[in-house]
Amino acid sequence: MTNQELQSLKNRYDIIGNDPALNRALEVALAVAPTDITVLVTGESGVGKENIPKIIHQNSARKSGKYFAINCGAIPEGTIDSELFGHEKGSFTGAHEMRRGYFEEADGGTLFLDEIGELPMASQAKLLRVLQSGEFIRVGSSKVLKTDVRVIAATNVNLFHAVSKGKFREDLYYRLNAVSITMPALRERPDDINLLFRKFASDFSAKYGYARVALTEDASIILKKYRWPGNIRQLKNVAETISALESGRLSPGSDKSIIDVDVLSRYIPTEQPDLLPAMSPSQQETPESAAEREAIIRSIFQLKQDVEYLKKIVMEAGLANGKTPAIAPPEQSQMLQPQEVAKDMYDYDDDPEDQDYDVREPEDMSIKASNMELIEKVLRKHDGNRKAAAAELGISERTLYRKIKQLGK
Repeated sequence: MTNQELQSLKNRYDIIGNDPALNRALEVALAVAPTDITVLVTGESGVGKENIPKIIHQNSARKSGKYFAINCGAIPEGTIDSELFGHEKGSFTGAHEMRRGYFEEADGGTLFLDEIGELPMASQAKLLRVLQSGEFIRVGSSKVLKTDVRVIAATNVNLFHAVSKGKFREDLYYRLNAVSITMPALRERPDDINLLFRKFASDFSAKYGYARVALTEDASIILKKYRWPGNIRQLKNVAETISALESGRLSPGSDKSIIDVDVLSRYIPTEQPDLLPAMSPSQQETPESAAEREAIIRSIFQLKQDVEYLKKIVMEAGLANGKTPAIAPPEQSQMLQPQEVAKDMYDYDDDPEDQDYDVREPEDMSIKASNMELIEKVLRKHDGNRKAAAAELGISERTLYRKIKQLGK
């Protein structure tokens, strides 16, 4: 592809930049467009992966067919099969009529499946079948349907790592990865950063009639050195925000607003970005590691709640025995109700007869004795009515009978 043809392609899809990695991605996309081979587009969020499937579709024999872009990560797991493959009337709650899915609607066209790594395992098997044979089945049906759709997938996660963790099917990975196109991160194409900033600022000024903003040489250097974790999307937001808020301060004898380092620093982090290298794919937090981290945080929080709850139980037991607790009593609103104490001490479940009760008893006070006193007190209150006593304690009558038997009553 000549430089003129490449620039014409960029102008058509509003792509800015001259980075070799970017040019290579566009050349590969145009080369595979006339075929029906599946393509996997990889790259961080915000790098412009959505341009690749558009280029492929509009330069293929399917350009007269339909083109759909589906974000697999934005569709709930319970409805993803219905969205992709359709459903029959009455196949599930809310299915009031038959619905054609994207694979049926896009017959003869192209489907762009973004965030393919978020696709559930069950749906991955169905997608593999469509890719291999063109066959699919609507949800709630047994009839096999055929479709002729070209699939282009994209992901911002390491699918090979997901395969090794059992989160993504290996056969589907290799089926999708017939041709891989990688879109470079913005920090990997620093010479394009100022070009993009000027383009976004100019477009914003022309659209809203604002004065154009321009960066000083020092500000341009700071802009280039920043890491841009949000990539092109983040740069566009910064350019438009600066244009909206700073364009009114025109420089003397000019129709532009000159943005220096001091002004620019208000809109991007002040730390030196070159001291914050981007994480390599192996260092980046994966969905699996993020889930593990969240599980640990939840466990720590739950442990803290359990400790506080145990303190309240011990305090209540000490008060029931007429002893002064070693710690200050809580507010009245925080005091446990009798049924809460009973629930925690007896550890009963839905079938008390099948449960062994573990009564915990510290050396300096008898929690078991405290609970026995509580049962006797509630029974006296209700004149021996066991049903009413069990209701107040928050336990079943069967559990109350067992405890009465233990008391020898």
